[in-house]
Amino acid sequence: MTIYYLPTHEYIKVDGENGYIGISEYAAKALGAVTYVDMPEEGDELTAGEEFGAVESRKAASDLFSPVSGEVLEVNEELADDPRLINNAPLDAWIVKVKISDPSELDKLMDEAAYADFCATQH
Repeated sequence: MTIYYLPTHEYIKVDGENGYIGISEYAAKALGAVTYVDMPEEGDELTAGEEFGAVESRKAASDLFSPVSGEVLEVNEELADDPRLINNAPLDAWIVKVKISDPSELDKLMDEAAYADFCATQH
């Protein structure tokens, strides 16, 4: 699977025409212990660059932005019971699975190397 990132620290793991969206390890560490994840509903339409939910921790709340446009196929129900899964393994604890409606939107995102360089410049 190929992983792409937004500058707001969301990732999308692309698997064919579907993608798994979550927050990066960098974001999970910055937030600290995640206490709640606000997720959309199955069937909702996401728009690239638009807000689709939020992640809350003891330290802060952070809006979630969609890397791509598409339909929500599934939400990660495990996060409702145990939001700290995001802290333990951010790249495995995806938040939503989407059907990507415009694969060309992936071209606007950072690959892993570009994202690592980007994170190195953050304070």
